[in-house]
Amino acid sequence: MSNIHKIQYGKEVISYDLTYSRRKTLEISVYPDLSVKVKAPENRSFEEIRAKIMKRASWIIEQKYFFSLFLPKQPVRQYISGETHSYLGRNYRLKLINSENEEVKLVRGIIYIYTKDRSNAVHNKKLLEKWYKDRAKDYFEQRLDKCIEKVKKYNIRKPPLTIRNMSKRWGSCSKNGVLTLNTHLIKSPSNCIDYVITHELCHLKYFGHSKAFYGLLVKMMPDWEKRKKRLEKVLI
Repeated sequence: MSNIHKIQYGKEVISYDLTYSRRKTLEISVYPDLSVKVKAPENRSFEEIRAKIMKRASWIIEQKYFFSLFLPKQPVRQYISGETHSYLGRNYRLKLINSENEEVKLVRGIIYIYTKDRSNAVHNKKLLEKWYKDRAKDYFEQRLDKCIEKVKKYNIRKPPLTIRNMSKRWGSCSKNGVLTLNTHLIKSPSNCIDYVITHELCHLKYFGHSKAFYGLLVKMMPDWEKRKKRLEKVLI
């Protein structure tokens, strides 16, 4: 069950979505769309939860402010020639070409979209998103193979990998051990992709964000915070 609650912290009002589940630790997450979600153990009292949120209130406000800096910059995509799109941390211009054989190619710094209708933005968006997903599938597998080498000494095995569009997170790891990565992650630099993969692999050892989890993450990737901050600047 999920409920929206509010707390007052100084002049700020923090709204949060509270969900109870079978878990051992309380987790507070702030997302790029400025939403706040709290996942709590079923046996945790509401007063304890509020106290924990109040303790983290300054951090929550700081995170929301950071993400707010990038919301206005999100461009409205028109999928026309000359528009800029990202791939592996670099920006490329689109060039649409009328063609009976539809495909997308990256050649010498330009993403070419060969399409039957250059004016059909919805259709051309689908062509580009399919290209991203195809590229992501192969590239994420390569990066997973590299990252798993660093953690397998902790008895962490390579998990099944799925790829899909996600609006609020770059990756996730299910209790069944399935690693899911956001298709849009292919737009970020490779070291950021490695951070997301490594972060999720550590969850195969420690499911929550405990001290033990972060201890392992630091061992595997000492500069993870730097990579995380760079990833937070990626616009999708």
